[in-house]
Amino acid sequence: MPQAIDSIRPDSFPAPLRDLAAKVRDGERLSEADALLCFTTPHVLHLGRLADAVRRQLHGDVTYYNVNRHINPTNVCVYTYNCKFCSYAALPGEDHAWEMSHEDVYRRAAEQGGNQITELHIVGGLHPDLDMSWYEEMLRGLKERYPSVHLKAFTAIEIGWFAKREKTSIEEVLRRLRDAGLGSLPGGGAEIFHSEVREVICDGKLDADEWLEVHRVAHRMGIQSNCTMLYGHVEKPHHKVDHLLRLRALEDEAPGFNAFVPLAYHPENNYLGLKYHTTGSEDLRHVAAARLVLDNIPHVKAYWVMVTPKLAQVALSFGADDLDGTVVEEHIYHMAGADTQQQLSRDELVRMVREAGFRAVERDTLYNPIQRPVAATAGAAETVAAGGGAA
Repeated sequence: MPQAIDSIRPDSFPAPLRDLAAKVRDGERLSEADALLCFTTPHVLHLGRLADAVRRQLHGDVTYYNVNRHINPTNVCVYTYNCKFCSYAALPGEDHAWEMSHEDVYRRAAEQGGNQITELHIVGGLHPDLDMSWYEEMLRGLKERYPSVHLKAFTAIEIGWFAKREKTSIEEVLRRLRDAGLGSLPGGGAEIFHSEVREVICDGKLDADEWLEVHRVAHRMGIQSNCTMLYGHVEKPHHKVDHLLRLRALEDEAPGFNAFVPLAYHPENNYLGLKYHTTGSEDLRHVAAARLVLDNIPHVKAYWVMVTPKLAQVALSFGADDLDGTVVEEHIYHMAGADTQQQLSRDELVRMVREAGFRAVERDTLYNPIQRPVAATAGAAETVAAGGGAA
């Protein structure tokens, strides 16, 4: 039975979790030591009970999803060999490299639903030859063709690259992109903030302080965003605690994060050299820990393309309240070895939520509920599929 937060009985938990349970019941913010316990306790099911109580306190039985599509204009990237965990990026001329034209982007948007969808999620590589005006024109063209679609685009890594390439400030980059049609930022590129990990997996990439600064500036400009953490590679529990606490501190300072997305590392076709995948228990632990530690970030996603639809169902009882959304073509995670299916019908997604004991609610990018007549969900908007890139 789901447990209300005020009915938590700490003495019903294993001894190492009783103080933690009391803090959750009383609405007390978790400390660094508490966060470390979330990542080290063997009692993952009990951790899930606590996270589920918090989730239900915040969102009741609602599970969100949105009707979106992902577009990756290019995978050509100047950091191809810096990011050892990445299976997506390519150098110009490599067999798996691609670069869309503006017309290619507009055609892809049309093929994937046009104004029938509510969001386009656009991320890509750091192309050495595409200046910022190319991206501004792309955004303007999309808004002219699909004025009702929210454009969630460009990770902090891309924003930082634009600023460096244009020799201008983060604020000016964001202002220009917002004027061209940018609605919000996704959360990709955070990986793990700690320098001990970053030096191994993405040396030379935008550092943690710079990533946080992009989102700080965006939030202060009224541009909302998501945040992520890539786990399951070389990081240790204390690295993940540092990561979550830095996100929580930024949200205290400059509110604007909509959702946190834990991202499981996939090991195939990259230079990191690891061969193992995360386990289901690990994936559920990260969802639960995020829900308990990130008390000021409203939503936690169970990104089904990364953890499979079946495990995502379970994650809804471990603190997650969002399954993300809908993309027909997925590149980034399947190039890294993800073997989840590429597509679910909207009916299948809703059934998945209902069978997990929750109520499916369609949302827009900023979590406003959408009332959509059943007949209007036919065609492209009827497809609920795996996304490409961090949400």
